[in-house]
Amino acid sequence: MNTENKMNRRDFVKTSAMAAGGAFLAGAAGATQTAHAAASDASKILHYNPNMEYRRLGKTGLMVSSVGLGGHSRSNPKERAQIIDRCIQAGINFIDCAWWNEAVRDAGALRAIGKKMHLLVSHGSKEPRNPEYRTAKKLMEAIDELLLKTKLDYVDVWRITCYEPGGRHTFNTSCEIVEALTTAKKQGKVGHIGFSTHDRRWIKFMVEYFPEVEVVCFPFTTMSKRAPKDSLFDALKKCDIGAVGIKPFAAGSLFTGDRDEDMRRARLAIRYILYATDVHPIPGMNSLDQVDNVALAVKERKQYDIAEFQELDQLNRETWARLPRSYQWLRDWEYV
Repeated sequence: MNTENKMNRRDFVKTSAMAAGGAFLAGAAGATQTAHAAASDASKILHYNPNMEYRRLGKTGLMVSSVGLGGHSRSNPKERAQIIDRCIQAGINFIDCAWWNEAVRDAGALRAIGKKMHLLVSHGSKEPRNPEYRTAKKLMEAIDELLLKTKLDYVDVWRITCYEPGGRHTFNTSCEIVEALTTAKKQGKVGHIGFSTHDRRWIKFMVEYFPEVEVVCFPFTTMSKRAPKDSLFDALKKCDIGAVGIKPFAAGSLFTGDRDEDMRRARLAIRYILYATDVHPIPGMNSLDQVDNVALAVKERKQYDIAEFQELDQLNRETWARLPRSYQWLRDWEYV
């Protein structure tokens, strides 16, 4: 990269905001304040690797890798165990599993290789998207079943899967959700609690009304940016909430089918998300090469030049055009 094209964070924000009509990354100041907070006490970080970046996951206090492993995968059990092991070697230390079968698979893979990772889990089909599971009693049955199926006594984070997309739960259901989460935490079944949703307004309400909430999962892609006013990130910062970003590659719409080009685009996307926000992206990784590629993106992230920003702007237009009908809701996450 030509050093004449390199710029500091202030110059990047100013230039990119101008290029995008004023708001692409404006207001993202502070996004990297916790980026290297772990460097002074690496002994307390699970699977610490000096080439990986670690961030505090909000008020959980957990120091987790800036990028995690998403639960969705096309790999078979043997391949999955190899992928998880390669993640650990790279310093990636957490997995997010939205469905019980993902949690069962990954817990089994960790047992097979004799290692641990921070697990964020959900029993998606038996949580509030299913009307039958909108009471604390039924949700406690779901976490108990999940722990039984995974053969685990404890998980680091239970993040209940809620409406997605296009809706908010009622106040009563919200109270039931938080009651179940806090009960599981008090019983020592989970260390920390949160939820996932595709509704920004409901996230803001939940984190401000219920101080018990520690983690939220929501969509964040290369097409997403901090809203110029009333940003969700203001509430997350105020309430010290750990943020995990799903769909970093816009459900694959970022890609072309050309392996080398798609690897490059994946790195560009991960670097953008890490540069612009404190969100921890959780890409699905289906091969060892993809793990290595994500690890490389973390190493490269400290620089982002004007040409790359301009390219990303063009890629975003192409990605918007390729979004399948079932993922048009990602358009609602252009401003966060």
